[in-house]
Amino acid sequence: MKEDLWSNFHIQLSAHYIVILMMCIADYRLLLFLNKYLPYSKNILYRIMAGLAGLTLICLILLWAFNFLIYDVFLISKEGMPSFLIKFAFGMAANIPILLVFELIYYFQSEQKAIADSEIAKRQVLLFQHETLRAQINPHFLFNSLNVLSSLIYVNPDNANKFTKALSKTYRYVLSLTRQPVVSVVEELDALDSYLFLMRMRFEDSFTFTVNRIVSCDNYEIIPLTLQLLIENAFKHNIATEESLLNIKITIDSDYITVENNIQPSMDVDKGGIGLKYIIKQYKLYAKDVTVEHTQQLFIVKIPYIQS
Repeated sequence: MKEDLWSNFHIQLSAHYIVILMMCIADYRLLLFLNKYLPYSKNILYRIMAGLAGLTLICLILLWAFNFLIYDVFLISKEGMPSFLIKFAFGMAANIPILLVFELIYYFQSEQKAIADSEIAKRQVLLFQHETLRAQINPHFLFNSLNVLSSLIYVNPDNANKFTKALSKTYRYVLSLTRQPVVSVVEELDALDSYLFLMRMRFEDSFTFTVNRIVSCDNYEIIPLTLQLLIENAFKHNIATEESLLNIKITIDSDYITVENNIQPSMDVDKGGIGLKYIIKQYKLYAKDVTVEHTQQLFIVKIPYIQS
């Protein structure tokens, strides 16, 4: 019997290598599946249990394949061979380290990718801040602001003083965002008051603005100037007159901060500025999706919170 075992040793060894190779492939596919549908961040206990269940299933399938290969294909006698339980124990002992190695490789790769993505995100945020600042100090915006201020100086000096302070506060807020990738919704709404004051001085009674706070927004954060840019787009792309009021509404709930306005397209649309596409791109850096809904009457943008 020993001579038979040794004479078939090369066959058994080849079969073992095939099984180990298949085990590595199966473990790798199992890891990808678990990371996609049941990552550690979702539930660690369920992830470990699912991993063990997957390893057990892989071992059972491969042991069945190994036995079929040895006994039915190569026709090696079962006499003197280890039992199924012993093979299963050896299979699990080999399979668990393989999966752990793949886990470590995946972890270090994820860490490297996270570092690289973080650097890219930092550069994108700096670019966003630069573009935002440029959009706010563009000649068109500055011309309109100074034109309104010039008129107010002679007509209503008190409002001219308030307008100057609001304009100063708006630019001071923009300049303060150099090292702030996100701000609280409370800060954003506070800064938005100054911007809306400028718009009221310019458009007078041609628009309405309301904020509906369904939940408290103290712990919610968004990308700076998101609300201001969306409101600026509303004025840019729509008519705002006393006869055709532009109605802007912000709703704050537990999942989104929603900005909506009625649609009354302007024939002379300024194509400058950052635009909605750039805002969407910024939120994608945080793995967040901005939802845009365009109906016949309303243009709606739902902004997800960066963190809460």
